[in-house]
Amino acid sequence: MTKIYLDIDGVLLTAKHTQAAPGVAELVDFVTKYFDCYWLTTHCKGDRATAIRYLASYLSPSTLAQLNHAVQPTNWDALKTEAINLAEEFYWLEDRPFQAEIAQLEAAGVANRLLVVNLDVPQALSLIQATLQQVLSNEKSH
Repeated sequence: MTKIYLDIDGVLLTAKHTQAAPGVAELVDFVTKYFDCYWLTTHCKGDRATAIRYLASYLSPSTLAQLNHAVQPTNWDALKTEAINLAEEFYWLEDRPFQAEIAQLEAAGVANRLLVVNLDVPQALSLIQATLQQVLSNEKSH
């Protein structure tokens, strides 16, 4: 199963005036159903409970429960890409990747696996979900 790496701030939550991003419940429902999910956020370095505690003030209990059940922790030091096995099928939802992370993805030929989320765009998470649905359709047709 293809992996999804999830950032929190700027992806699941808005970066300014923190609140749940529009469409977050639908996105969480979709990715936890069709992908092998992993945290890739400063709020989780080896312990998913810290991410869930952080999100508890912003997301519904049912969305939190889905995340708690389905999203595994990762661990990394300087670059988030340290936590990604670049040889496996994956997508990474991130709002502000570092240039060094982009360069690492480009060097491995997988830069297209980075889906940059811009919550300033209306329906940003719906657009990401549509992209991922297309990925699933393409995988099924091969």
